[in-house]
Formats: sequence, C-alpha cells, structure tokens
Amino acid sequence: MMKYILVGLILVVGLSIAFAQAPGNDAENALAVKATTALTARNWQEAERALKLLTAMEPTRSDFQKSLGDAQGNLGHYADAVASYDKAIAQAAKSLGDANVDRAKVKAALGDMFMAKGNMFLKLKKNTNAIAAYGKAATLSPNPAVAYFNVCATLYNSGDMNAAVTACDKAIAADPNKADAYFIKGSALFGDSTPDKSGKIVVSAGAIQALQKYLALAPNGGHAAEVKVMLAAVAK
Repeated sequence: MMKYILVGLILVVGLSIAFAQAPGNDAENALAVKATTALTARNWQEAERALKLLTAMEPTRSDFQKSLGDAQGNLGHYADAVASYDKAIAQAAKSLGDANVDRAKVKAALGDMFMAKGNMFLKLKKNTNAIAAYGKAATLSPNPAVAYFNVCATLYNSGDMNAAVTACDKAIAADPNKADAYFIKGSALFGDSTPDKSGKIVVSAGAIQALQKYLALAPNGGHAAEVKVMLAAVAK
C-alpha cells in the first residue's frame, strides 16, 4: 500500500500575528513585537525564546501558548509543541465560559489548536493520538473538511481502509470539491479489488466513481497519473 503524504504538517502560523498590547506593560509589549518579528521572519529559535518569556509573564494567554507551540514544532521539538498546545487549549476552553467572549471565534481558534496538535502527533508517529486531535478539530472548526481529510489520510496510512473511507466521506460532505479526499477514498476501495475468472480486475462502483471524480476535479493533479493507471486496469 502506497502511503499518502500529508503536506504542511508544520503549520507556519503567526506570520501575520500582531499580539494585543498590554496597557502599561512596556516589557511585555516589546517581547510581543520581538516574537511577531521572529515569527514573520521564520526565526523559530528567536521566536521560541521570546514566547517562553511571554508565556511566563502571561500564562493565561492562549495566543502566546499557541504561537510558542508553532515555533517549537518548526524547530522539531514536537513533544514540547504538544505540551504548549495543551496549555493553549486549556486556556482557550476556559474562556468559553466568559459571557463577553466571541464563542464562535474561540471555537475556531480551538479547532486550529487541535489541528496543530494532531500534526505534532503525526511527527511523533502517534497516529491514534493524531486522529483523536483531528477529530476534535473537526467538531470545532467552521470549515471541518481539512480536519476530516487528515483523519482520512492518517487512517489510510495506518491501513484501516474502512474507517478511512468513512472519514473521507465526511471530508467530502464538508467540501465536495476536495479532490484528494476522492483519491484516498477511491484508493482505499480499490484495494478490495479482486480478479474475475478472466483475470479482469473487479472493483466496486464506489471506487470507480471516486477515482473519476478526482480526475474531474484535478485532471492535472499530483495523483492523476496513478488514478489513470487504476482506472485503466479496471477497463482491461
């Protein structure tokens, strides 16, 4: 079984971050500027240093904790990043109890945090944890297709084809134009193909439909050649 490569696992977020200033706290504001500058320049070590100081000063700021996790992930400090995301998630979740907070905005931010946490678990080769984090992200994100797709791809790579197809269907329901979800669904179903008495490969209608849909959406996509080979094998 060919592995599907999830791209963009290290989220380069915070590139447009402008942390809210703390009134009267010049030291904190200077660190926030330093952190923003470092994140924009992708100077992850400098960003990590500044954000560690910021999180020590303001341990309840989920945005600082999330950005620290981003810097740590880009440095390859995956376990540290998970710990930072957990702190960010805990603080953001607490804010949902505040009557003055924009709950939709906080939930979307939490979805991003769980997505980032899932990415770190994949880097740590903890697929079960990654799937759980992506599943949580899907319940929080206003656009859950990416989270469901990551579940789909991770399950496919883990060899759980039935569960992968189910997750791909959720990604497709959330975004019917997500071509790669059709590719993975079609590939997973194609794996159940069997030869008939004449040696012709017999696959389900669902596999063929998914692969054809991929080509319709991405005729020049990265998997177009593979899809054409699979469909040609069925047509023989």
